[in-house]
Amino acid sequence: MADILQNVMDHAVAVARKAGEVVCEALSDDRKVMTKSSGVDLVTQTDQKVEKLIIQSVKEKFPQHRFIGEESVAAGEPSILTDDPTWIIDPIDGTTNFVHA
Repeated sequence: MADILQNVMDHAVAVARKAGEVVCEALSDDRKVMTKSSGVDLVTQTDQKVEKLIIQSVKEKFPQHRFIGEESVAAGEPSILTDDPTWIIDPIDGTTNFVHA
């Protein structure tokens, strides 16, 4: 069991580093800002891109894992929690600060 958990942790760290590169690159770009539930509930294309990157990468390595992503749920996907391993994803924690670089 410890080997499985270490494998998951190693992959989580690797995908977090890739996501960090995407976020850092986006800081030098024009950040398109959209809103979700209200004018202060912000989302950027980078939020969406990072969430997709994480989900795709984890699905490839661990196809039995499930996901509850902040941006996916905001876009209407159901938030379903089962007994399957489930990743809870907030792609950019602090989108408001990210928007203001």
